[in-house]
Amino acid sequence: MPEQAFRFGRARHLVGIVGTPDIGRGGVGVILLNAGLVHRVGPFRLHVELARRLNACGYPTLRFDLSTIGDSGASGQSQSRTQQVRADVDDAMALLREHAGCRRFVLVGLCSGAENAHTVARADDSHEKLLGAVFLDGFAYRTLGFRLRHYLPRLLDMRRWSRWLARKAKQAAAGEAPAFSVAPLPQAVVRADLEGMVARGLKLCLVYSGGINMYFNHRRQFRECFGAVMADPAVTAHYASQTDHTYALGCDRRWLVGQVEAWLRRNFPTVHAGAS
Repeated sequence: MPEQAFRFGRARHLVGIVGTPDIGRGGVGVILLNAGLVHRVGPFRLHVELARRLNACGYPTLRFDLSTIGDSGASGQSQSRTQQVRADVDDAMALLREHAGCRRFVLVGLCSGAENAHTVARADDSHEKLLGAVFLDGFAYRTLGFRLRHYLPRLLDMRRWSRWLARKAKQAAAGEAPAFSVAPLPQAVVRADLEGMVARGLKLCLVYSGGINMYFNHRRQFRECFGAVMADPAVTAHYASQTDHTYALGCDRRWLVGQVEAWLRRNFPTVHAGAS
């Protein structure tokens, strides 16, 4: 399975690795987006393992760094971050089209990578090139069901109350301020976006880990967050309560890679599939 490094993009500012199957060109290309500020290898080399497994199954891949992350520089264009992400993914698709013959694509993203994949998939014209997306620990919202599952057991645990009071007293004494975080898209917007993606024919795979249990703590929360679209045959969902957010353990990475491979084979079979 050949791999080749490229500098590409409108300003030749992006850096990525194209992996191609041993036999054949074309088919569905898989593009892996950065997880936060982790460069293109992914956390614990997750993207490397996933890309090589998919190459062996017949899927061309590109793992690359978005603008200003990892080895990629700035494009020099005056754009919002949303515009920049969409432009970078367009450049990534053009690279895979040129070197692997791909014309339709699937995006894979973890955490902020899932949000960036969502940004591209929600565009009205995304269905022309995009067939689907894999959202790993993407948008999540503390629903009523989440709060009941999370807080009720804790209300009866006096040791937790003691630790909480002690922590609050320490923070007050130190003058600590709450941590700042960027607000995600509103829940209603994300729900409408997912409905729109499915209506345009995209296939979606949502995999959430136990590493985000402060926001998501049960498989039922998919439906609580996103509504009836989760029952659509075009949507696949997994909740892996025992895994951490970055899939640090090799057994967890193998499980995730297997889930993504199975989803791709089921929805976008390739005539060039090799040994898994």
